[in-house]
Amino acid sequence: MLLWYLLPPVSPWGLAAFLLLLGIIGTVASGKAIRETGLSDPSCVVIDEWLGQGIALLAAPHTVLGCSLAFVFFRVFDILKPPPVRWLEKAPGGFGVMLDDAGAGLLAAVLLQVVFFIFSGR
Repeated sequence: MLLWYLLPPVSPWGLAAFLLLLGIIGTVASGKAIRETGLSDPSCVVIDEWLGQGIALLAAPHTVLGCSLAFVFFRVFDILKPPPVRWLEKAPGGFGVMLDDAGAGLLAAVLLQVVFFIFSGR
């Protein structure tokens, strides 16, 4: 999150392409970590958090407020795991590890858009 804020703004398409690549790498790496540890969601895997936070940041204005709300909203959805996020984590292997955080990031992005739409006076 801090890195996203400190770097110059990137086009949403550039960030989306980076997140797609991150998702592919994360799925493979998470699958390998699952096989090596025997755990269904190894705590040593954090690339899923990067993906989910990145998805939330796609919808955030490049401001301290936008960045902060993206962080808070993503963490809330990631911790509470409301449906459909809870359902997504049941996907097999590394795909499930990555998918629930992607879902939490997507819910955070939608909420961000709603909040900024409401408070922008449109």
